[in-house]
Amino acid sequence: MKSRKEKNYDIYEIIAKNIKYYRKIKKMTQAELAEKTEYSHEFIRRIEAPNSKKNFSIDAVSNIADALDISIELLFEKREGNKDDER
Repeated sequence: MKSRKEKNYDIYEIIAKNIKYYRKIKKMTQAELAEKTEYSHEFIRRIEAPNSKKNFSIDAVSNIADALDISIELLFEKREGNKDDER
């Protein structure tokens, strides 16, 4: 079994990038997303921060998907070469 670091991708990073991507599509700030999910702004910021260690639950992902009004499956999709991820 491969360790998390040995995989050629990190599911936490994929989810984090997708949260940021869909939040921006919805023209929502991190603070607004935090308010809708009842999570702290710091929690949302840490999820999206590119260099932070990611550790969040499936429940958190589900709550964020609900707040973004999207299907949870979209947050798990690996999207290649999307420049919007870096904004």
